[in-house]
Amino acid sequence: MDPDILNQHLAKTLSRGRVAATAPAGCPDISLYLFDPRVLEGPLSHEEAQAVVAEPAYWSFCWASGQVLAAYILANPHLVKGRKVMDFGSGSGVVAIAAAMAGAREAIACDIDPAALDAAAANARLNGVSVSLCNDWHARPQDVDVVTAADVLYDPENRPLLSVFRHAASSVLLADSRLRNLGDDHYRQQEMIEARTWPDLNEFEEFNRVRVYLVEQACIA
Repeated sequence: MDPDILNQHLAKTLSRGRVAATAPAGCPDISLYLFDPRVLEGPLSHEEAQAVVAEPAYWSFCWASGQVLAAYILANPHLVKGRKVMDFGSGSGVVAIAAAMAGAREAIACDIDPAALDAAAANARLNGVSVSLCNDWHARPQDVDVVTAADVLYDPENRPLLSVFRHAASSVLLADSRLRNLGDDHYRQQEMIEARTWPDLNEFEEFNRVRVYLVEQACIA
């Protein structure tokens, strides 16, 4: 039933839309139900384009930063193993799923979009792991050890989140392709990795270069 539920969500934005299980190139160890581009046999109608812009189904794409951060966690499981991980703006759930696969004590997908939470749950089941769901950052558990976030700084109004994350947990793992300089020296760049949104949206090349940052011993001023 998981794909059917997600197809119902997608139909609200794009009547022709459907999902298909696929493994994004940037994190091939994780399978996800994502938008199936094969349904677009022709260009979007004006009405379809307007609907997609007005209420985009972010969860139906795996963005470059999410892929990179998920792959980074799988390659460095010590960062989350045995710890409670809260993934902010979880979307498809790929990062929370990676944390669960890497041995997190609990992986929590946090998103205000109910469809995204359905996607995170469905994608977790697809990968044989369990994630908890949270629809309100302010109602999160108080014993979170690690905050993860990918591609959440696209809006300048979101920049204060950098400080919020540091005060919420002892470690923060962040991936971003939009800002060359975060403006917060607590965040130490670990790597820069190239990846493309899956399915590919043909974004500007600069948005395919993802920087991974780590803050340790956070909860600091």
